[in-house]
Amino acid sequence: MANYTFPDGFLWGGATAANQVEGAYLEGGKGLTTVDLMPAGEKRGPVMKGYVPSLEPLEGEFYPSHEAIDFYHHYKSDIALFAEMGFKALRISIAWSRIFPTGEEEIPNEEGLRFYDSLFDELKKHDMEPVVTLAHFDVPVHLVEKYGSWRSREVVGLFEHYAKTVFQRYQDKVKYWVTFNEINMLLHLPFMGAGLTFQEGDNVKQIQYQAAHHQLVASALAVKACHEIIPDAQIGCMLAAGMFYPYTCDPADVKKAMDRDRESFFFIDVQARGYYPSYAKRFFKENNISLVTEPQDEEILAAHTADYLAMSYYSSRTTSTDPEITRKSTSGNVFGSVRNPYVKKSEWGWTIDPLGFRITINQLYDRYQKPIFVVENGLGAIDTPDENGNIEDDYRIEYLREHISAMGEAIEDGVPIIGYTSWAPIDMVSASSGEMKKRYGYIYVDRDNQGNGTKARSKKKSFDWYKKVIATNGQDLD
Repeated sequence: MANYTFPDGFLWGGATAANQVEGAYLEGGKGLTTVDLMPAGEKRGPVMKGYVPSLEPLEGEFYPSHEAIDFYHHYKSDIALFAEMGFKALRISIAWSRIFPTGEEEIPNEEGLRFYDSLFDELKKHDMEPVVTLAHFDVPVHLVEKYGSWRSREVVGLFEHYAKTVFQRYQDKVKYWVTFNEINMLLHLPFMGAGLTFQEGDNVKQIQYQAAHHQLVASALAVKACHEIIPDAQIGCMLAAGMFYPYTCDPADVKKAMDRDRESFFFIDVQARGYYPSYAKRFFKENNISLVTEPQDEEILAAHTADYLAMSYYSSRTTSTDPEITRKSTSGNVFGSVRNPYVKKSEWGWTIDPLGFRITINQLYDRYQKPIFVVENGLGAIDTPDENGNIEDDYRIEYLREHISAMGEAIEDGVPIIGYTSWAPIDMVSASSGEMKKRYGYIYVDRDNQGNGTKARSKKKSFDWYKKVIATNGQDLD
C-alpha cells in the first residue's frame, strides 16, 4: 500500500475535448471550427502552425474531427462506462461553435445548449462532476476569416459573451471551469492554439504575443463573469506543463532551461499573479514586440486571477546550448527536447518521466501557491487486440501507476491537488497527429486512421485497473 493519502473528495476521472470525441461537426446547428480544417497526414503539421491553405475543408482530404468517435451520439453509453470505472469527474470542453456557430450571433444556438444540458444531466445521474473547458483548441472559423481570430480585440468581447452565456445556462450544473486549454500552445501550434494564420513576411512573434494578450484579457474577463454569475464555482487557467532540464550543469544550459520554462510560465504568471512579469517586458523589447492594449487591461488582469492551476503533463523536456547535442532532438507534446539519457521514451518519442511529474507539480505550486488540478496525463500507444479481442495494455498501467504514485508523493510534499482526470478515458483522435492508432483510453474504439471501423467500444485491461485505483482512492495501484 502507498505511503501517501489522497484527500477525501479527490476528483478521479478522465479528460476529453469536444473536437477529438464529438464528431457531428455540422449537426445540431454547429458552425465550422478551426480543428475542422486540420487534415490527417503530412499536411496537418503546417496547418497547426498557421499555414492554412483554405478556410473550408478541401476535397480529397480526410478531417478526423468531422466524425471523431461520435461521442455526440454515444455520450450516454460512454458515460455509463466511465461510471462503471467509478469516475468522480469528467473533463469535457464545450464547442464554442455549437453555441455560437459563427461566434458573432447575439442569440445562442438552443440546440447546442440543449446538447450540453443533456450531457451534464447524464453526468449528474452518475454522480460525476463536469470539469468544463471553455476553449479547447477551438475558434469558430468565421472569426478567423473576419477578424484574424485572436489577433483582433473584437474577439475578446465575443468570447466574453460566449462565456457569460454558458455560465448563465449551466450555473446549477457546473462548478469547475477552465478558460483556455494549454494556453501556452499558442507559441508552438498557433493555428491549433488560437486560430492564427500567417502569410509570408508576417512578424509571427508580434502576432502571437498580441493574440496572447487578447486571450489573457479574455481569460480574466471569463474569471470575473464566472465569479459574478456562479459565486460557488471555481475557474482555473491551464498550462501544458513539463519542466525543462539543462542537459549539463554548464550555466549556459541552466540559463537556457530557465528561459524555455519561462516561455510557458509567462501565461500563467499573468493568469495566476495578475501582471506581466519583468522578464517578459525585456523579451518584448529585445524582439521588437509592441503590444496594443487598452487602459483598463492592467486592472482587469490584476483583479481577476484564476482560482486554481489546471495542468497537463505527459513528459519532461531537456535543452542544451551545444549544437551537437541539439541535433539529436526528439519531440514531446510538441515541445522540442534533446534526448535525455536517463529516462525511457514512448513509441512517439515522448519521454516517460514520473519523477519529473512530481518535480513539475512542486515547481508550479512553489511559484503560484494555487491549488493544482491535473486535468491531463496519459500514455499514447499502439494497442493491438489479441485473437479474443482483448487488449493487455500493461505498458499503460505501468505509466499511470508510476505517475499517480508521483502525484501522491507531491500531495505528501504538501501540494493541494483537486483531482486527476487522465487523458483519456476512451480512445479518440490524437490532437497532435490526427491519428486514431495513438491510443490513450481505458476503452478501445474500433476506428482506424482513415476513419474505418464500427466505432464499437470495448474495455482494455487498464479499465479494471483504474476502477480499482478509484475504489481505493489511490491506495491500491498494483
